[in-house]
Amino acid sequence: MSDDQPPSASPSAPHRKRQDACGRILERLAGRSIVLVGMMGAGKTSVGKRLASRLGLTFVDADAEIEIAAKKTISEIFAEHGEDYFRQGERRVISRLLREGPKVVATGGGAFMNAETRAAIAATGLSVWLKADLPLLFERVKRRPTRPLLQTDNPEATLQRLIDERYPVYAEAALTVASRDVPHEAMVDAVVEAIDDWLRQETDGVQAATGDQGD
Repeated sequence: MSDDQPPSASPSAPHRKRQDACGRILERLAGRSIVLVGMMGAGKTSVGKRLASRLGLTFVDADAEIEIAAKKTISEIFAEHGEDYFRQGERRVISRLLREGPKVVATGGGAFMNAETRAAIAATGLSVWLKADLPLLFERVKRRPTRPLLQTDNPEATLQRLIDERYPVYAEAALTVASRDVPHEAMVDAVVEAIDDWLRQETDGVQAATGDQGD
């Protein structure tokens, strides 16, 4: 090998770093699920699928599970039964998903607003808020005009109202990651880094509280 040839291990260093972080996360999760919360258009599904793949976990979209359970689309549920009925079914489905073992769960925009759901996630999962500002959200959601809550004369104003109502509650999530207009893998990197750091602090806090700090 010539002197100017780079070491063969160098190109794989970032990959090994990612693998190490994922290994730490899985160990420290200790069977908990990662639950992505946030507004419609925040990227919960696109980021969640890639995050699950990287961690070797199953990805589940709670809205899709609700449609399977009800044998109806969410738009049909809203139209035929109303939002309260939908929220009751949503709470039951998320509780079931959390009981089924570790996975990455993408929740609907209103799911975290339910106090029982928040308590269940806190008990058996790790909540991650993908926080996006109004311009980014509206640019994304206007591509899908079937969103039930945006069937209004001014969907942008409706979206702003939902942000005002929901963001103080979303802030109760264990950690927050800014949702940005960047490649999906870059968002996954940010989420992995935030989770890894949060779980490290959690572990350090537990060790400090129990006095388990070694010699």
